[in-house]
Amino acid sequence: MTSADETPVRVGVFGLLGSGNLGNDGSLEAVLGYLRAEHPDASVDALCGGPEAVTARFGIPATRLHWNRAEYRTASRASSIVSKGVGKLVDAYRTAAWVRRHDVVIVPGMGVLEATLPLRPWGFPYSLFLLCASGRLLGTRVALVSVGAAGIGSRPTRALVRWSARLAAYRSYRDEQSRDAMRAMGVDTSRDEVYPDLAFSLPAPPSSAPTAAPGPVCLGVMDFHGGNDDRDRAEEIYRRYLDGTITFVRALVEEGRPVRLLTGDQCDLSVVAAILDAVDSPLVTAAEPASLADLMNEMAAADTVVAVRYHNLICALKTKTPVLALCYAAKSNALMDRMGLGAYCHPAREVDADRLLEQFRDLEKHAAEVRRTLTDRNRVAARQLAEQFTTLTKTLFPAKTHAHALRKAS
Repeated sequence: MTSADETPVRVGVFGLLGSGNLGNDGSLEAVLGYLRAEHPDASVDALCGGPEAVTARFGIPATRLHWNRAEYRTASRASSIVSKGVGKLVDAYRTAAWVRRHDVVIVPGMGVLEATLPLRPWGFPYSLFLLCASGRLLGTRVALVSVGAAGIGSRPTRALVRWSARLAAYRSYRDEQSRDAMRAMGVDTSRDEVYPDLAFSLPAPPSSAPTAAPGPVCLGVMDFHGGNDDRDRAEEIYRRYLDGTITFVRALVEEGRPVRLLTGDQCDLSVVAAILDAVDSPLVTAAEPASLADLMNEMAAADTVVAVRYHNLICALKTKTPVLALCYAAKSNALMDRMGLGAYCHPAREVDADRLLEQFRDLEKHAAEVRRTLTDRNRVAARQLAEQFTTLTKTLFPAKTHAHALRKAS
């Protein structure tokens, strides 16, 4: 309990949370788990994309990130363009007012310093800049915790991301490539550390024992149209990815393998529908997971996983299920390398069904060895994240750390 002379620390969490992306919400779940375990007296609330969903699921108060509810819709009429412009000004005030009410703000994981998927500078990059600038001006510590970063071609987006990182009080990255990318953008990363993705701190269900006969395959899909620099050939990239995936599923079905389709974001449901329509077989079914825990439960029951989304990969790795990554960005390759599975990567932009099948069969051939490797790597990841949480407490809650030390000394 909080003593009479000790005011609860006011902690805010910030990001595109509660908006249908399971990975983002998993990162929030991991940070809330840390706060509830190490700082149970902290007062926690969120500024996020889906406040109703965050409050319903996690039980914390939440405020909408944008004043303009149509922020992520394309503005075509003059009125909507004006509304967006006004919204940017209102959001600057709203963000500063929210930041001022907190001692600490945590941005939990996510690829907040990258543009590997289509992204406009005045969308989330602008929101993150407002957060970090407000924190610096108002004396609120802003922490970017185990975030992803990547080189950015767009000058406005790159500038906003660079200044957001510079203004944060604490930065850590989920892979070396992310830290290198920020260094290349002119950010001093000499004190920044690299830790695993926050989702590696979440509990995982026990994996099912492999069966003698070939068992089910989980296929994590994605509504993938390339990255920020691929807008002119987005449809071509999507068709190539989808056609290659459908061919792969058909080959598995011909071998009698059950295939379970999984999503990681609401937008992926269209890909599930396209595959089900193209492969008319009772062996192909689909799930609608509502959390990373749901994803892990599905994957723990599978023999093998093939997945695109970053946090789909993490869920497979957490459950020690052999996984083949369809990589759409360097972060996926880095993750697989870190977990000892760098040989099992395939480009999402150039899906070659024949080559994918070869890699899939090789992965299954070495499944026992892969499971042993993942057991060891998961143990290391858990230890590293525990170290980061200790560092976070020392960095973000210095008064509480000092008080705890005094109590121990007395």
